[in-house]
Amino acid sequence: MNPALLIIDTLINFINIYLLLIFVRILLSWFQTAEWAYGIMSFLSPITDPYLNIFRSIIPPLGGLDLSPILAILALQFISSMLNQVPAAIM
Repeated sequence: MNPALLIIDTLINFINIYLLLIFVRILLSWFQTAEWAYGIMSFLSPITDPYLNIFRSIIPPLGGLDLSPILAILALQFISSMLNQVPAAIM
């Protein structure tokens, strides 16, 4: 396998896993008072918040509603779709 294709495939897989972590974090944010959710949130927050904070600086939370994950997810999906097109261009 071409090393460039291996790197691209690894990046795409990383993005997909990171998207899953962001989705889980969003869902768990609805259950902040639940004790079982707090443990998972305390694990996910240091992983996802640095990336989400980039978009929070662009779109600050409005009245307790944080819209930054939507923009963050769209950005990751755009990057993933661009990376999916690279192998076709290489071959």
